[in-house]
Amino acid sequence: MRMVIGYTSAQAAGQDGERHDDRGRFGAFGGRYVPEGLMAALTEVESAHRRAWADPAFHRELDELLRDRVGRPTLLHSAPRLARTLGVAGVRVYLKREDMAHTGAHKINNALGQGLLAARMGKTRLIAETGAGQHGVAVATVASMLGLDAVIYMGADDMARQQSNVVRMRLLGAEVRPVGSGDRRLKAAVTEAVRDWVAHTESTHFLFGTAAGPAPYPRMVRDHQSRIGDEARSQLLAAAGRLPDHVIACVGGGSNAVGMFHAFTGDPDVRLIGVEAGGRGLDTGQHAATLSAGSPGEMDGSFSYVLQDRDGQIARTHSIAAGLDYPGVGPELSHLKDIGRIEHAVATDAVAVHGLHTLCRTEGIITALESAHAVGHLLELAERGAVAEDALILLCLSGRGDKDLAIAAGLLDAG
Repeated sequence: MRMVIGYTSAQAAGQDGERHDDRGRFGAFGGRYVPEGLMAALTEVESAHRRAWADPAFHRELDELLRDRVGRPTLLHSAPRLARTLGVAGVRVYLKREDMAHTGAHKINNALGQGLLAARMGKTRLIAETGAGQHGVAVATVASMLGLDAVIYMGADDMARQQSNVVRMRLLGAEVRPVGSGDRRLKAAVTEAVRDWVAHTESTHFLFGTAAGPAPYPRMVRDHQSRIGDEARSQLLAAAGRLPDHVIACVGGGSNAVGMFHAFTGDPDVRLIGVEAGGRGLDTGQHAATLSAGSPGEMDGSFSYVLQDRDGQIARTHSIAAGLDYPGVGPELSHLKDIGRIEHAVATDAVAVHGLHTLCRTEGIITALESAHAVGHLLELAERGAVAEDALILLCLSGRGDKDLAIAAGLLDAG
C-alpha cells in the first residue's frame, strides 16, 4: 500500500512560511508517498531534524566542522574575463565557488548535517544514492569522519562514466553497490537505496542527497544547502554594494539551486534562473528538463514535476552530466515555478560543453559539467541580448570537473 501523509515542522514559519506548510508541502507539491514501512523512519528523521535545528549546540558543532573540515565560507570569485566574453558593457559576474569545498562540491554541506543527525539518532550505518558520484563521495567522507559505515548505491551506467568518484568512495571506506536495473542511473539508485532502508531502518539513516523525496527531506536538504545563498548574499553585498540582477544555477534534483535561490526568493527584483539539462534537445526527447517539459506527478515519495508519459510511466533521460540525469525535481522548485518566482531554462549538451571551455579559457576554472550548463546558458542569454548593461550576475559553480576529465578528454579527441 502506498499513501501520502503530512508532517509537522516547527520551522514552517518565518521567511518561507507562505510556501511551506505543516504537511510537508510547498503549495500543491511535496508530501509523503511511501510504503507504510517507512512512515516511522520518516517521522523519526523529521523529529530529530526539528530538535537539532532548534538546538544551538547542534549548530555550533555543524558550523565548526563546516569551517574547519569543509572550508566554509566558500569563495565568491569575481570573473572579469568571463564577463568581458559576454560582450555587454559594464556587466559584472561573480561565481559562488562550491567547487572549492572539501570533496569538490556543495554536496558535503547536506551530507555533514545529516551525518551529525544520524549520529544523534544512534544510527551506525549510512546509505545513499548518487549519480555523478559527488554526493556519494561526500557521504563516504562524512562516514569516515564520524566512524559510521556507508553503502552507496550507484547506477551501473553512472559508475562507468564517473569511475574516478567510484575509486574515491571506495578509498574512503564506503561500499559501492552497482544498480543494473531500471534506467541504470540515478533513478534506479534511489529505488535500491529505499529498499535497503525499508529493511534496515533501526540501524540505518538514508542520507538523501537532493531537495526532493518525501517530507522532511526537501525541507531538510534545503536547510543545509541554504548557507550557499546566505553566504553569497552577504559576500556580494560587501563586494558590489547591492543585490544581483540575475542568480543562475543548474538544476537536477535541485539541491544547489534551492540552496542558492532561497536567500533571494523574497527579493522580487532578483531574477532566479534554474538551468536544466537539455541533452540532445527537447524535441528529441533525450533530455532531463523536468521543469521545462515535465508535468506534476509522484516519484520517489513526493508529488512534484516529473518527466512521464501519458500513462504516468517515468521517462528515460539523457544528459552529458550524470548529476542532472534525473527525471524529477524537488517540490519547492516545482512550487516556485508554478507561482512564477523562478525561471526555468535549458542548456543542451553542446551548450554545456561550450560553457566548460569558455570558463576554462577565461577564468582558469575546470568546472563540473553540471555547473557548465549554467555557464553555457549565461553565454546564450548574452548572445540573445537578454543581459542588460551594468547587470550584476551571481552564478553557482556547484562542483569541480575532476570527475568529468575522461568525458572532456573524449571531447578533445573528437575535435
